[in-house]
Order: sequence, then C-alpha cells, then structure tokens
Amino acid sequence: MTAASALAVSRALTAVMDQDRGRLLSALIARFRDFQLAEDALQEAATSALIHWGRNGLPHSPQGWLLHVAGTKAIDRLRTAKRDGNRAAKMAVLAPEEASVGDDPAIIPDHRLALIFTCCHPALDQKSRVALTLRTLGGLTTAQIAEAFLDAEPTMGQRLSRAKSKIKAAGIPFKLPDPEDLSHRLNAVLTVVYLIFNAGYTAGPRMGADLTAESLYLARLLTTLCPEQPEVEAALALILLTQARHAARIGPNGATVPLSGQNRSLWDPVLIAEGTSLLDLALSRHAPGPFQIKAAIAALHCAPGKPDWTQIAALYQSLLRWEPTPVIRLNHAVAVAEGQGARAGLTLITALAEDLDGYQPYHAARAEYFSRLGQDAQAHAAYDRAIALAPSTADRAFLTARKAALPAKPAV
Repeated sequence: MTAASALAVSRALTAVMDQDRGRLLSALIARFRDFQLAEDALQEAATSALIHWGRNGLPHSPQGWLLHVAGTKAIDRLRTAKRDGNRAAKMAVLAPEEASVGDDPAIIPDHRLALIFTCCHPALDQKSRVALTLRTLGGLTTAQIAEAFLDAEPTMGQRLSRAKSKIKAAGIPFKLPDPEDLSHRLNAVLTVVYLIFNAGYTAGPRMGADLTAESLYLARLLTTLCPEQPEVEAALALILLTQARHAARIGPNGATVPLSGQNRSLWDPVLIAEGTSLLDLALSRHAPGPFQIKAAIAALHCAPGKPDWTQIAALYQSLLRWEPTPVIRLNHAVAVAEGQGARAGLTLITALAEDLDGYQPYHAARAEYFSRLGQDAQAHAAYDRAIALAPSTADRAFLTARKAALPAKPAV
C-alpha cells in the first residue's frame, strides 16, 4: 500500500468514526451489554480497517463493515475468557444476525438514546452520568471531559472506569426508561445533550466530531420521544438560540467576539425564530424548569436592542434555586455587574475565588471589572491568569487584545 493510499484510508476511517462512532458503539453495547467490551471491540475493528481497507479498498458500507468486524471481535474476546464461556456460546449464535448487516448502513440500529439513558441511570452519580455519556456517545477524550469538569485527567479516568464497572456489575439495563420513570430521568439526559453541544460550540474542530450537530440531532430526537415535555422543548430552544449566533462569535482576526460586540446581521434568523417559538410553547405549559430559564436568558440576549440585564440577573437568581453551582453564581454576578455597575458585580465575583480559581471565565470577568474600576494592576494580573487558562486560540486572542488595551502595567 502506497503512502498516499494509506493516508486516504486513514482519513476515510477518521471521518466514519467521527460521524458514526456513537451509533456503532451504542449498537454494540445494546447487543453485548458491556461498555468496555464494546469500546475495545470497536477500536480493534478500526485498527483492522486500516489494513483491510488499504488492501481491498473501502467497502460499500464502512459503517456496516466496522459493526460486523467489531461484533466478531467482541465474540472472540468472550470466547477467550473462560469464565464467560457460556455467554460466548450464546453470543456466537448471533453471528449470522450481525453478518446480515451487509452493505446497508441504514439498517444499523440507532440505540444512542438508550445509551444516554443507561449512562444517566440513577445508580450512577450525576457527574459520572454526564462524563460517561460524553465519553461513549460524544467520543470525547478523558482529558477533554476532565477539562469540562475542572478535574485532573487521572481522576476523571478513574471515575469513568468505575462507572463502566458499576453498570456491568449492577446489571443496569440498556433501555429507555418506562413511561412512569421518564420525567425523573430527563434532566440528567438534557444536561448531557447540552454539554455535548457546548463542547462543540466552544471548542470547535479540535474536539474532533461535529458535536453541535450531534447534540442538535439528539435534542430533536428527544422532542419526538417525549412530546409535550416543556423542558425538552426548552433544551432544544436553548441549543437553537445559541447556535444561531455561531457565525458571529469569531471575528476576522480570529479572536472571540463577545455578545455585545457581535455583528447581528450574521445571526441566523431562522434558528432564532424556531428557538423562540419552542420556548414560547414550553412556557405555555406552565411547568417551569431550569432549561426554560436558560432558554429565556438566551432569548433575551437575542432580542433587539440592548440586553435587559435586570431581567437576566433575576432569571439567573431563579436558576440558582435549581442549580446552585459556582458557574451559575458567576453568570449571575456578571449580569449584576452589567446592570448595576462593576463594583457590585465584582463583590459577588470575588466571593467565588476558591471554587473557580481554575476557571478561565472567572478570571476574565475579574479582569474586565477591575479594568472598568481603573484598578489596572489587578486587571493585568487577572488577564494573565485568564490567558493562561484560555481553552482556545480565539479566546486567548480576545483576552490578549483586551489586556493590551489597558494602561501600561505599573512598575513594581
């Protein structure tokens, strides 16, 4: 195989895994009821694909090929493990079914929603639910998930391993919840969907897969699965209203553009209209919840004219009753600063120092309001910390420009 053909095969495999990894993995987990076995088998199939596709050319259905080979490798692993001998024999009977996938990827079952609900089972703590779903369905690395949670990578790796082991040991079912349990499980699922969206929206191509498209698909799927559920409708509205501003969030110089400075002509009016309509529908059901509040805040940011910071601050105050987290407190403090002045907001922000010292937006907010108060030395130091923690080149460029606009750093 030439270097050029090897590169072409590698690119084709990467594209398939980026687009369909979650679908393939969920189909394997649905069959074998073992997260780690499914992940290992799919990885082995991907390694085999580099050799076989390079030798024989791309199959008509790369997805079907990967699913078939991964299923075979999973059965081989079960046969090798003597303690799973009986189980392997039962699984081997299913081999013809797997082979019948053939060349048509459309008949590969889509169990991604069942995978989310399994990952979000009440037997797991909420942080593990979200992290495991991001890993298995979204395909995020352990390091990326650790960054999202402000955790060390080894700590997150241990959490993921324990969650997989608990699902296997406890026999947690891989299925959608019964109708009577559905409402109690939705918030964790919606949180996962939004975190997948947020990871793709803020980090962009470096995350690998198009996570914004994946989350939008899942949010729409949830509205079909759970009709007339206001929180589901609001979660989709939140994603649409946020995605509507995507084209304006990076300027021509490659730097992040804050909401106040974005070119509104670049916002997508179709997404804004759909998101606003969904939010109105959700609110009309008179069953308030956290995603309705978040979507209402997003809608206020999209409204014509200057944002109503008093109303936004009030909404964040309401959201704290549902999610009393340091990040929500920071957002509330920023809204207070914008509506009541930098000094009022900075007082609230400073109180979050212990919880958010490793969180870039915390230091960026401190830098902004120190600057507005003329406290230039503190602003320089806060910008230095924010730049060091910036998760993307675009954010780093924005923060660097803001720091450069300050008066010269006072001599020590």
